[in-house]
Amino acid sequence: MIRATKIAMLAGMIATLAGCSNESGDEAGASPLGILARTATQVVAERRATPEQPATPTPARTAEQAAAEALRVNPAPLIRAGFESLGQTQIMAMTGQNGAMRTYMTSSQQAVILRGGMLSGTRGLGNDLSVTEAQTEALIRTGRSGSGQRVLRIYSGDGLERPLQFTCQVGPGPAPGVTIETCNGHGARFQNNYIVQNGQIMVSRQWAGPGLGYITIETLRP
Repeated sequence: MIRATKIAMLAGMIATLAGCSNESGDEAGASPLGILARTATQVVAERRATPEQPATPTPARTAEQAAAEALRVNPAPLIRAGFESLGQTQIMAMTGQNGAMRTYMTSSQQAVILRGGMLSGTRGLGNDLSVTEAQTEALIRTGRSGSGQRVLRIYSGDGLERPLQFTCQVGPGPAPGVTIETCNGHGARFQNNYIVQNGQIMVSRQWAGPGLGYITIETLRP
C-alpha cells in the first residue's frame, strides 16, 4: 500500500510537470543490472517453455505497474527516465556513486548521471551530454528566483566536447511547487522544470542538448 501510494504521488508530480511545459556469476546476478537483465531473461524463457500453447494477449502494463514491479525486484535506488526524442521510457538502477554523483544504468548499459537529481551527464544514448555546469543550481534547490549561466558540454561526432553556454532565468512555475529554469543561447531556447523536496530534485524535465533533447526523470527509490 505504501509503494502504491508513493507511485501514485510520483505520477501526480509528472502530471504537474507536464502541465507546466510543452557480467556473469552469482555476484553479477545480484547486482542492480543483473536483476534487471534476469527479469527480462525469465520472461523470454517462460514464453519458450510452452510453445505448443497458443499465445494469449497480455494486457500492457501501466507505467505505475512497471514502477511497482521494479521496486519489488530491485533493492537499489531507482529512477524512471523518459527520453522524449527516442520515444523510450526506462527504469534505471543506481550502479555507482562518487560523492553526490550517482550513475543510473539500464541492462543495456545506457546511463544517466545525476547530482541530487540534477542532470549532469548521459552515456550510451547517442548525442551524449558529457557534463553540465550550472550556476543556477543553488537557486533551483532553494526555490529562489534569479539568473545565471548554464554550460552544457556535448560530445560531438569527432568525440570531442563542445561547450554550449546559455543564460538562464529561474523562477516559480504556474503550478504550486514547480520551479522553472528558462535558458537562451546559440539560437536555442529551452525550459527545465523541477519539483524539489528538501533540496533534492525528485521529479524533473531537463534538456540534455540539441541532439538528445528532453529527459523526464522521476525518483522511484532515493
